[in-house]
Amino acid sequence: MNLVIDIGNTATKAALFDGMVLVKKERLSSDDPETVSKFTGSVRIAGAIVSSVRDDPSELLASLGKTINRVHHLTWRSHYPFVIDYDTPASLGVDRPAAAAGALAHHPGSDILVIDAGSALTIDLVSEGAYRGGSISPGLTMRFRALHEFTGRLPLVRYRSGFSFPGRTTEDAIAGGVVTGIVYEINEYIRTFKEKHPRLVTVITGGDGMMLMSRSGRKMFFYPDLVAEGLNFLLDTNV
Repeated sequence: MNLVIDIGNTATKAALFDGMVLVKKERLSSDDPETVSKFTGSVRIAGAIVSSVRDDPSELLASLGKTINRVHHLTWRSHYPFVIDYDTPASLGVDRPAAAAGALAHHPGSDILVIDAGSALTIDLVSEGAYRGGSISPGLTMRFRALHEFTGRLPLVRYRSGFSFPGRTTEDAIAGGVVTGIVYEINEYIRTFKEKHPRLVTVITGGDGMMLMSRSGRKMFFYPDLVAEGLNFLLDTNV
């Protein structure tokens, strides 16, 4: 089994793969070695990969290395199935090229637009064998919270499927503004990049990915575990 640890901005996710098949996944309460050990249990781990955009995972890497022969810490210097064409690679959150690697595992040889709709909304382009970078903007929940926390009277609204558009109440105006706005943003990115790359394949992942894809009307492929799949692919590439 391969162990994948993805330490994100708001959560730590762990997954076990048998080859390319995801057999178990879990959102962990922390990234300390004891919590990870409870997740793996008695399963024999052949290799492990750790990706972190938050904490220094040195303690976890050292702990994993005591019992696992193949352990890799993913950084921008790791081997990817593309060239990293990015001006500040040391500041690049490695979950972004990991998702791109997962997308290429599904669509080898394609020009790909990768949309990750999680805490942040990230849009990344892979074209002609190179990771070209992309954009980062607030995700759905962050947009709802920002309208509430940075204003005096606007309520905290959470996503719901039914809202009037144009909004006929303040709650509906916020819901429509946030949800429809982020859909328009995604659609315009797709339209813009497709002008330069007509055969572009668009993939989407993240907790809000399925909902945004259904509202977009654009052709996309939804992969809920894209980052984990990319990390599993990169483990075999790097170790």
